Amino acid sequence: MEKKPVREDYAIVLDFLPNGYPFDKRPSHRKTPIIQALGKEHFTLLELAPKEGVFLQPYEEVYLGEGKRDKVHHILGKLEVGKLTMTAKSEIEFVVAEYVKKNEQRFVAFFNTAQPLTMRMHQLELLPGLGKKHMWEIIETRRDKPFVSYQDIKTRVKLMPDPEKAVAKRILQEIIGEEKHNLFVDS
Repeated sequence: MEKKPVREDYAIVLDFLPNGYPFDKRPSHRKTPIIQALGKEHFTLLELAPKEGVFLQPYEEVYLGEGKRDKVHHILGKLEVGKLTMTAKSEIEFVVAEYVKKNEQRFVAFFNTAQPLTMRMHQLELLPGLGKKHMWEIIETRRDKPFVSYQDIKTRVKLMPDPEKAVAKRILQEIIGEEKHNLFVDS
């Protein structure tokens, strides 16, 4: 079965380079402005070309979907982690943490529906700080009643590491490409 390409409708600006990349050897009049951004739904690193005269700030949300775009002219393509600027690298952690905080229900639903990957490994075990003991306790606890918030998970599961931080850390690991199995990042 052929996998459909992942499309992002919105992205968060990590860095805006009005004069293009500093390592670009072309003369300044030939360089084009660049936006480094992170897709909101699938956490795809993207390289974008802004519309003429547009100036963007980190954390600004831009529309990339079908139809009229107000700030982005076109999508140049996926961005490799190694090509991220220092500013983008420092902002990505905050952007992901803020997204995980604002979209609590999406990630709490993950705790309620996570399934085994293999006979010996469960999706929950892939979260930083969660081992077999926490995994089994989460599974047993969610059978009684689904979790409703990060606080609910922390309250009902003994010695549970902060679920919000665990999810954010896992997303960052997947973006960087450190993980074999992706739970949240579609590439």
